[in-house]
Amino acid sequence: MPENEQIGQPNIGVVGAGAWGTALAQLSAKAGSKVTLWARERDVVTKINDEHKNEIFLKGVELSKNVRATTNLADIVGNEFIFIVVPAQFVRSVLTELKKYILDGAVLVLCAKGIEQSSGKLMTEVVSEIMPKSPLVVLSGPTFAREVAQGLPSAVTIASKYQQITKRLSGVIGQPTFRPYASPDIVGAEIGGALKNVFAIACGITTGRKMGDNARAALITRSLSEMVRYGESYGAERSTMMGLCGLGDLILTCSSIQSRNLSLGIAIGEGKTVEDSMANRVTVAEGYYTSSVLAKICRDKNIDMPIVMAVNDILHEGKNIDNVIGNLLNRPFVSEI
Repeated sequence: MPENEQIGQPNIGVVGAGAWGTALAQLSAKAGSKVTLWARERDVVTKINDEHKNEIFLKGVELSKNVRATTNLADIVGNEFIFIVVPAQFVRSVLTELKKYILDGAVLVLCAKGIEQSSGKLMTEVVSEIMPKSPLVVLSGPTFAREVAQGLPSAVTIASKYQQITKRLSGVIGQPTFRPYASPDIVGAEIGGALKNVFAIACGITTGRKMGDNARAALITRSLSEMVRYGESYGAERSTMMGLCGLGDLILTCSSIQSRNLSLGIAIGEGKTVEDSMANRVTVAEGYYTSSVLAKICRDKNIDMPIVMAVNDILHEGKNIDNVIGNLLNRPFVSEI
């Protein structure tokens, strides 16, 4: 069946034309929806509309003609689902502007992963604060944008307290090569996506320091323990952390050079300064920003997360990498929980 001929396919808005936003726009268009994709950059919009390409953020992928780009947030009005795919630190400002145009009942699908630096709030808390009347869904899981855009097999968690909305969205974007799994645990789904970026930087540092595969496997496993500990302190379900949006996303982000956060860690581990490693990045490594606010929360709430604290020490406290690693390795032996 040709694109946009499926019965019941809604119009979809995507706010944020980075790699993941563009991939979700392409995915939705392939499923049959007409998609309006918002971008700040006028040259990105022009390229998408004229040539059906986003060469800056998703090079080499030909986009569906059912994807139309715009720089005007007002053009997002009228869509049944609105995907929020801007970097976490920009969610508040973009939603504040979007609020002027949004219609009651439009479902917000939160795809940004991180914690707001200025407030320490999760993205779901930010969204609920600005647009409390909008039904909210969290979409998270082990997905690299390019592979999704190319139609390679992927699976995600769709979390919402609204079962009918979850079912509707799964039917809208679900495909044999993009499998959504429903969950009612919104907080757990979001925490997994936010924290894995910090742990990926840690894995990158160990890779850059050539500490071996054993170290990376141990680090991923202990990172999962910290993720569960943090999630449970917010009322998240342990089972959510063990699923796609927790363990799945952690494994992917900590294991592939496609990961922005892993590549940042590798550069630092190889001896580049944090400043040089962060400079001139086209895409955002969310773990850099999340690590500092996460460390503060851990201190304030007395949550034991030594890997998070180590990453913060290296990125934001200017501490020597080898000393930080040494301190981590020389922690007292404890039970595996």
